[in-house]
Amino acid sequence: MPVPMTPDRFEELVGDALDLLPERLAAAMDNVVVLVEPRNPDEPDLLGLYEGVALTERTADYAGELPDRITLYRDAVLDFCDDEEQVVDEVAITVVHEIAHHFGISEDRLHELGWG
Repeated sequence: MPVPMTPDRFEELVGDALDLLPERLAAAMDNVVVLVEPRNPDEPDLLGLYEGVALTERTADYAGELPDRITLYRDAVLDFCDDEEQVVDEVAITVVHEIAHHFGISEDRLHELGWG
């Protein structure tokens, strides 16, 4: 049974997780937007997704591109968790995980670091 939570409260948790980022890290993020959607249509259990060109892969030709997208999937997170405290933790973990992809950190490396 999913954790009951309003969309506004979930978005607040995402904002809180972003506020926890060190200032230097947040300042280094470039041309990226963080969104909340109910669920990924192709992978309904996916908690988050980074779509874009990682900072480590950008070249001089990158100019004029649409922003990268980090999407958190509210319903999947709420299904995955048992209570609001776990939702708070999982949102923070998912935000860090997807931002790490923006900085070019691979899925394998994130798992090695315990952020899988």
